[in-house]
Amino acid sequence: MNRNSPWRYLVVLGVLAVSLIYAAPNLYAPDPAVQITGQRTSQEVGEVLRARAEKVLAEAGIPVLRAEVRQGGVLLRFPDAEAQLRAKEALQAALGEDFVVALNLAPTTPAWLEALGARPMKLGLDLSGGVHFLLQVDTEKVVRKYLESQAEELKVALREARARYRRLEVDERGITLVFPRREWHDAAREVVRERFRDFLPESREEGDTWVLRLNLLEAVVRERENYAVEQNLTTLRNRVNELGVAEPVVQRQGRNRIVVELPGIQDTAAAKRIIGKTANLEFRLEWQPGSSEPWEEFAFRSDPKRKARLEKRVVITGDHVVHASTGLDENNLPQVNITLDGEGGRKMNLATRRNVGRNLGVVFIESRSVVEHGVDEAGQPVTRVVQREEKSLINLATIRSPLGVSFRITGLDSMAEAAELALLLRAGALAAPMYFVEESTIGPSLGAENIAKGLTSLKIGMALVVLFMIAAYRLFGLFADLALAYNLVLLVAVMSLLGATLTMPGMAGIVLTLGMAVDANVLIFSRIKEELKNGLSPQSAIAAGYDRAFVSILDANLTTLIVALILYAVGTGPVQGFAVVLAIGILSSMFTAITGTRLLVNLVYGGRRVERLWL
Repeated sequence: MNRNSPWRYLVVLGVLAVSLIYAAPNLYAPDPAVQITGQRTSQEVGEVLRARAEKVLAEAGIPVLRAEVRQGGVLLRFPDAEAQLRAKEALQAALGEDFVVALNLAPTTPAWLEALGARPMKLGLDLSGGVHFLLQVDTEKVVRKYLESQAEELKVALREARARYRRLEVDERGITLVFPRREWHDAAREVVRERFRDFLPESREEGDTWVLRLNLLEAVVRERENYAVEQNLTTLRNRVNELGVAEPVVQRQGRNRIVVELPGIQDTAAAKRIIGKTANLEFRLEWQPGSSEPWEEFAFRSDPKRKARLEKRVVITGDHVVHASTGLDENNLPQVNITLDGEGGRKMNLATRRNVGRNLGVVFIESRSVVEHGVDEAGQPVTRVVQREEKSLINLATIRSPLGVSFRITGLDSMAEAAELALLLRAGALAAPMYFVEESTIGPSLGAENIAKGLTSLKIGMALVVLFMIAAYRLFGLFADLALAYNLVLLVAVMSLLGATLTMPGMAGIVLTLGMAVDANVLIFSRIKEELKNGLSPQSAIAAGYDRAFVSILDANLTTLIVALILYAVGTGPVQGFAVVLAIGILSSMFTAITGTRLLVNLVYGGRRVERLWL
């Protein structure tokens, strides 16, 4: 009775071995590090930059543990946080604005563990330090921009319908047209009814004129606002991810706000520069001499001395790009393959169909935040972030035939430049301006203090549970404590495998899980005691205790798991982190508290005559 089959030993020992391997990287503390990346993907970042950075640090007398080139950047490791901060300042001053110098934490996991895919849990903002931003999206400008684009299309439609208007005005929520004749007003209203269904038309007569007021539907306003916020959200995520910030948090808050948290970065100016860097495209027709259209002159990106004049009127922008990828043309030169959305394809087809034989220019617009240093009126040093927009011409190609939703951009110097352009187009442009309404910095020392406090609470909590279980249940309590240690290793391993981010709420979840993990064993051991009092033999009491307590354990853990899932579904940020740890802990404790302890109990008592249990 109460014998263990070999497969149970294999399963429990196998899970333990895997858990130890994937939990082990968390024992290796990361090195304070500085990561250097180029402002542009096409910038050369390699051994030359590494040697330059080491020279700068040597001249400044800052010790470096190791410097390495990895993932398109240079990573320098330091013995402590003080050297890391000094190095960051020295490198930024020496390298200038062409490079992003960011604080980071470099893992020290042994190569053999990394080869197995074992990596430590990432630390959240409250544990590793970093910056927190709250940004507000200017959704009113999005609606205004949409109304202006609709007004341009309306002008074309009215021209085709021969409905002449005296005046057209665009305001915050609609378009107002004034017509000198009733029949032109009626024709315009019909055009709006057929082609501009985002508006609710209202007509009125004022003296000898007829006024047509087009009010933008509230549902459309909300749709454009949501689009702007979601587009900005996607853009920020893509740009931050490409710059290698460890486990960033970019999420929506409310109707028009976005929260950005960048662990490992301590300089708010550098962080603003990172999240403010975006790019876009404009497709414009080349200006023809003698044309009355206003024009603008651009320098070519590949050769600034070469310039061309383009019409100010934009055919389409990069906002209509839904996909961009790199490739090679028939001459084995780099190109970017572009796919537009339906509206963009229609506009491009309409413009190129009417202008076959003319040149179409592709203007690259890069907008990024630049830190400027100066002094105020009192002579004190000040730092401010300004938005800088740079426009250059990628290529100027002749329209051979009408273009549609898919076409290509050539004239790029290298595959690196093509990859950068495709990347920035996939990341997208900010659909609306954003303003910083709140910013804060959490220092690495505070993160280290949080970690120390969290580990202390974990040690105290586990020690108290261990002592209580041994005092209350003797040998069986020791079995429960061993299962508890197994549960902790399994929990950390699963979180590391999932790539979860550990935060202070997550550490609270671990402490709570350890306290709850022994609940199952308390139920089982109490049931065994009751069965012994009822006259069952020790072997029968063990079997009955585990079998009859299982239903109660399952019910209790299932309800807690449901609560964890609800917390994850309705919560954000820290609440979700707590819920994830709690859910994983519940599942792992079910395995260790029931299967693990029974394996130990059966190993000691199973298959033999027992007169008395040490319980």
